[in-house]
Amino acid sequence: MRALAICQNELVIRTLHQVLAGPFEVEFLTDSRALARRLHDEGLPITVGDLRRIDTYVKADLSPGVCVLVEDDGRRSLKKLVSAVRDAGGSLVYILRIGGAKRRKGTADVCGAFEEVTDLDLGDLLAPTLTTELSRSLTRAKVQQYQRYFADADRVLILLHNDPDPDALASGLALRNLLRRTKVTGIIGAMQGVTRPENQRMATMLDIHVEPITPQMLGTFDRIATVDVQPHYFGGLLPRVDLVVDHHPEQPGYTAVFKDIRADYGSTSTILTEHLRAVDVNISERTATAMLYAIKSDTLFFARQTNRVDLEAFSFLYPLADPAMIRKMEGAEITMDRLDHVIKATAQGAIADQVFCAHLGPVVREDFITYTADFFLQLEGVKWTIISGELNGNLTVSVRNLGYSKNAGEFVRRCFNDIGSAGGHRAMAKAVVPLDAFRKKYGNLEGIQIANRIGELVDEFLHEAAKV
Repeated sequence: MRALAICQNELVIRTLHQVLAGPFEVEFLTDSRALARRLHDEGLPITVGDLRRIDTYVKADLSPGVCVLVEDDGRRSLKKLVSAVRDAGGSLVYILRIGGAKRRKGTADVCGAFEEVTDLDLGDLLAPTLTTELSRSLTRAKVQQYQRYFADADRVLILLHNDPDPDALASGLALRNLLRRTKVTGIIGAMQGVTRPENQRMATMLDIHVEPITPQMLGTFDRIATVDVQPHYFGGLLPRVDLVVDHHPEQPGYTAVFKDIRADYGSTSTILTEHLRAVDVNISERTATAMLYAIKSDTLFFARQTNRVDLEAFSFLYPLADPAMIRKMEGAEITMDRLDHVIKATAQGAIADQVFCAHLGPVVREDFITYTADFFLQLEGVKWTIISGELNGNLTVSVRNLGYSKNAGEFVRRCFNDIGSAGGHRAMAKAVVPLDAFRKKYGNLEGIQIANRIGELVDEFLHEAAKV
């Protein structure tokens, strides 16, 4: 996120840089050459220019998505400056009042003359409300842009990943609400349907219909959005999309008109909660229930990959949701089929140096692999679990750890990204590679040999990382 601060006061510049440099990519503009030279020599991103000229802001690459902060010390006229900012494309403008708590007439006149101009006192610079307000402004601008872009489309596809989980289902429902679409004009679809018992139960109880999508159908939609997944996942079927909203690490290999990817968030539903709040959309009990359950599920009730914003989203949604319905959806978690795979992993797996590895052989559903990996992470003395299985000619490897050790996503990318699809976060990751490619790289292995070889790779990774 980018912010442009127009300042003359060195103290204000240093304060803004300290407060905003983390969440924002902040740059400064001033008309004082001496001040700019001194601060530039200290490494601050500052340039000098005529603050009343439009071309000054054009050179600064000003766009509607950039927050503009204008210092008001009461000694300069703001109207010409703000007018130049607006004419250059700036839309999110904040007047920072310096040297007094009272709102001056000049500030009031500017705020009255221009839309989307807000005034703040210097004291707000030191409060967390500043970054919250600026972040919400940027989110609001982004959401309004893609809402307008999708508005004139007859048919919209909201595409989920294969075998959608609660976060994908809830995110699809939330985005359809944001786009003001119905089941007919905003299709929630997936290449492969919902198979896991708790996810089927969620879809049924919340009436979330996921339509089967074939590659041939993609060309029939006017707009395509992906949520909780990025287009590279579909193996070249989607070289271009209109919107991507996801919390997984950003991947190359596609173009998107709009995207909001926040890998430090625990769920995509958290991102979309912010989108809904930014434009003041009324969140129904059904949507709130879906999103609350998704955040709880994707973060293992805040036991992994959790951000402060996930807690804030959960707190906001909780009074709007139906907790009794969430308890019913959670009741389908344990099934005999899943227990069979846990028993198989118990018999064939092994623990070494707090790492549990097992190969399940052929499976009929991918969720058996991920469920088994999650299950064994609860085992006393286990800090990493690596469970593999064979499905549709591919080897799927699910990796889990306690979140404070080495990076699971880095491990799978290092070992498998060159022969298949691999990625994830610090605490959870997955690789899907063709069995033939795996055997070509690591040897003609079968059954427990696969688990042993993957265990060796993990051991090498952990010990190598420990030496660095």
